[in-house]
Amino acid sequence: MDNRDEVREFLTSRRAKISPERAGLPAGSRRRVPGLRRSEVAALADMSVEYYAKLERGNLAGVSPAVLEAVARVLQLDDAERAHLLNLAQVADGSDALTRPRRRRTKEQWKPHRSLQWTLDAITAGPAFVRNGRMDIVATNQLARTFYRDIYAAPGNQANLARFQFLDPASRRFYPDWDLFADIAVAILRTEAGRNPYDKDLHDLVGELSTRSEEFRTRWGAHNVRRHGRGTKRFRHEVVGELTLAFEGLELAADPGLTMTVYAAEPDSPSEQALHLLASWAATETETSAATNERESPSSPSSA
Repeated sequence: MDNRDEVREFLTSRRAKISPERAGLPAGSRRRVPGLRRSEVAALADMSVEYYAKLERGNLAGVSPAVLEAVARVLQLDDAERAHLLNLAQVADGSDALTRPRRRRTKEQWKPHRSLQWTLDAITAGPAFVRNGRMDIVATNQLARTFYRDIYAAPGNQANLARFQFLDPASRRFYPDWDLFADIAVAILRTEAGRNPYDKDLHDLVGELSTRSEEFRTRWGAHNVRRHGRGTKRFRHEVVGELTLAFEGLELAADPGLTMTVYAAEPDSPSEQALHLLASWAATETETSAATNERESPSSPSSA
């Protein structure tokens, strides 16, 4: 697959972030570009300027792991950025695992195995859900569905976290730290694009968001990537107010490409109390909905 544009823009953007001082070089004067010069990267990576220029033009096919590691070291890539560079190199090199077109597995086609749903349902103290690399929510426990009720209520959203983030005004209320969440969403999608370049659904989503959201378009052009496995987030839920929740992201070994995320509140905190209240509210809503459906069912005695 020809991914030279992606490689070129990623390497150029990473080089622009490294100042001479960070690289241990004198700052000098009359610099026409931000960050390091190509010649400086080449010298620090112990390669010719011509060879590094070829890499930055997007030609990663056949590049050895040692060369990639040298570039990653000089550009001070973090773990997520280093993994992204390796993915880009594998795609350019024609690695079967990454460049063979994958059978499209849409959210509608994939159903959680009953044991996975049992596992989600067994988690009752906090929201738990499974998402794919496109940020589609594909399975939840009851509390997560209530927690993300804004996403499910949005017409045409299809339970996609990124689409909610950038196209639904309700996200500004739900995410008090909106800019941080926006950065995270785009970085996750950019990481997935490097890992799975044949995902047409992902390409369509990126195209939609780029067309409809300047906030997304600007962030997408930054080429930032990240691993999103652990942390703390703030939310403002319309039913219970503000919550501060820790989260853990777990890759599903039986379903590569899917991640289970579990939110938890600090014990004896206001956020834990808010989660308990939300769980009680969700249970009441479920019971009310079930009773309403039973009354309206054509087969029920009351409607006979």
